[in-house]
Amino acid sequence: MGRVSQAQAEENRRRVVDTASRLFRERGTHVSVADVMKAAGLTHGAFYKQFASKEALVDEATAHAFAELAERYNTGLERHDGQRVAAQQALIDAYLSVEHRDAPADGCPVAALATDIAREGEAGERQAHRVYAEGVADFAEFLARDDQDGIVRLCTLFGALVLSRATKGLPLSEEILAAAHKALTEAG
Repeated sequence: MGRVSQAQAEENRRRVVDTASRLFRERGTHVSVADVMKAAGLTHGAFYKQFASKEALVDEATAHAFAELAERYNTGLERHDGQRVAAQQALIDAYLSVEHRDAPADGCPVAALATDIAREGEAGERQAHRVYAEGVADFAEFLARDDQDGIVRLCTLFGALVLSRATKGLPLSEEILAAAHKALTEAG
C-alpha cells in the first residue's frame, strides 16, 4: 500500500480531531483511540502517524471544540449585525433548547467536557486545561452585559444544560431548561 499524500494526511488528521471532538463531547474522553479511529474511518495504526499520544488528541480535540463554540457566537454576532444583546439572546435560546440537550456531540464543550477535564490532573498541567479555562473565560466574556456578570450567566447555562441532560426523559428536564431561560431572559 502506498504512502498517503501530505494533503490526505492533513485531511485525515482533521477528520480524526473532528471525530474525537464530537465523541469526547458525547461520551467522554475515556473513549478509546480505536473507537475514535473506527468512527473516523481510519485504522488504529494510522493514529500514531498523526499524534504522539491520546493526551495530545484530547488536547487538540478540546481546542477544536472551543474553536467551534467561538465560531458559533461570532457567527451570531454577524447574523445580528453586531448587536451583542440580540446575539446573546439567540445563543441562550439555542443553548437552553431540547435540541441542544439531546445533541451533546455537537454541543457546548463547557458542559460536555467539564468533568473529564477536571479528572485530567492539576489545572495548568495539560494543554486541554488551559484551552478549557480560556474557552470558559471567552464564553463568559461574550455573555457579559453591563448589568450582569458573564460568569454567572455561563454558570446558569452550564448548570441548566447538565441538569437537564441528567434528568432527560422526565418532565423536570424541560422545566430546568425553561426556568433557566426565564431567569436569563427576565434578568436581561
